Amino acid sequence: MEDVSLSFIDLDPRKVFFLFIVGFVGGLVSGFIGSGGAFVLTPAMMSMGVPGIVAVASNICHKFPKALVGAIKRARYGQVDVKLGLILGISAEAGMLYGAHIQESIKKAFGDAGSNLYVSVAFVVVLGIVGTFVLRDAWKVYKSGNTDTLEKAGKLARWVQSVHIPGTMVHFKSLNAKVSVLFTIPLGFATGLLAATIAVGGFIGVPGMIYVLGAPSLMASATELVIAFVMGLGGTIKYAWSGLVDIRLAMIILAGSLFGIQLGAIGTTYVKPYMVKVVMGSIMVIVLLSRALVVPVYMGQLGMIEPLAPSLETTLKSVSFVVMVMALTLGATIVLYALWHGRRAHLRQHQVLQEPVAAD
Repeated sequence: MEDVSLSFIDLDPRKVFFLFIVGFVGGLVSGFIGSGGAFVLTPAMMSMGVPGIVAVASNICHKFPKALVGAIKRARYGQVDVKLGLILGISAEAGMLYGAHIQESIKKAFGDAGSNLYVSVAFVVVLGIVGTFVLRDAWKVYKSGNTDTLEKAGKLARWVQSVHIPGTMVHFKSLNAKVSVLFTIPLGFATGLLAATIAVGGFIGVPGMIYVLGAPSLMASATELVIAFVMGLGGTIKYAWSGLVDIRLAMIILAGSLFGIQLGAIGTTYVKPYMVKVVMGSIMVIVLLSRALVVPVYMGQLGMIEPLAPSLETTLKSVSFVVMVMALTLGATIVLYALWHGRRAHLRQHQVLQEPVAAD
């Protein structure tokens, strides 16, 4: 039987500090856009040499307690649709268990290189499609000048809400409409399947709630935290049973992310909804580039192409790491700026309202 502990990396103070910072930024982004922030955490751990499946498993383990904290925080702002989150979360759990089975099968058949290639290609494909779509939508909203108007459900969401299937209809407060659970089940399953693959189900869950069901961006990103909690709990048990969770990594990034997620959640109260899409899309595209750079490395290790020269492998991994750091920096900068800018505007408005009272 393979000793899975051989897949765990050695930790020194430098790596622990880096993981803590990565966890903080991941939590910051997670609290802001609701997708768990795992899409920066998984590649960041892989950039340190953590095998893909261990990075995914450890990421999922740290995720569910963090998601619970974020969901409670945002529920206080009235942004969480608990019923929608729980219903999607149950079907996401099934997708998570199935996706974990696929991951374990790939590692058993092709080793760490196969697992790394599978996770990296999944990142490139999913981030390419979803990131481009989200950025395009945010740009259309910005160009239209309607950034302050309330979001409306698109054509697809209006059609979904118009379909009435007896015995399956449920009313959701975030949609202000009834939707058949026959639409939510495949959406939740796909969210869980992706979460088991790259530890980020929110790339399907959040856009799915916005564009398929018709939920506002802020409520979709907040409700995703409920889904992340439900499926993260089951996914952790599944991966831990196979000995693939590195609890050291999970606890370090959890410590950092618990600080970040509260700041990120506060940031959502000061920004316009389209900014959530801008942040999400921008980071997705940069992380995509980081993962795409190392795909030839894993293909060479598996013999799918001519093995790369050691110097070229090192260069590609180093550039991938630098690009990942850029994504982390960009995400943290945008969220902290939005928080600072919104806070200043709020204080100015409060001061103006207080002046007439003082004059009286």
